[in-house]
Amino acid sequence: MESVLREVEGGLGCAVADLRDGGLIGVAQHVPYFTPEYIEAIATASVQMFRGPTVHHVEDLITASRGDPSERLVEEMQMTTRNTIHFMMVMPNHPEALVVLITTRGTSLGMGWAATRRSVIDIEPILDEMSQVQR
Repeated sequence: MESVLREVEGGLGCAVADLRDGGLIGVAQHVPYFTPEYIEAIATASVQMFRGPTVHHVEDLITASRGDPSERLVEEMQMTTRNTIHFMMVMPNHPEALVVLITTRGTSLGMGWAATRRSVIDIEPILDEMSQVQR
């Protein structure tokens, strides 16, 4: 995650959250006001955007209307605040994990998404290792 921050101009923080319980798997950041409480709140809010009850309901309605089995459909999301951009993506081979990159508003959207998607290269081996330990 540290490499993602170095790669993106305006990178403020990068975290991986567990989509099952909202817990933090890892964090890299260089901002004094990104306290543990603040980072946990962002992780919890991000998880709700991807796996909250309202999102589940909408996904169930979509899949039911197509005659498909229920599945999680939301894979990526971008949120912009007055001062930041949040790039969020479910890890492709670990659908229980969400990477969140936070940048300044001056960061190029293309660069932010490219860095978020490339973060998979660094993060997935760590998640693979954690999965092996849990077994």
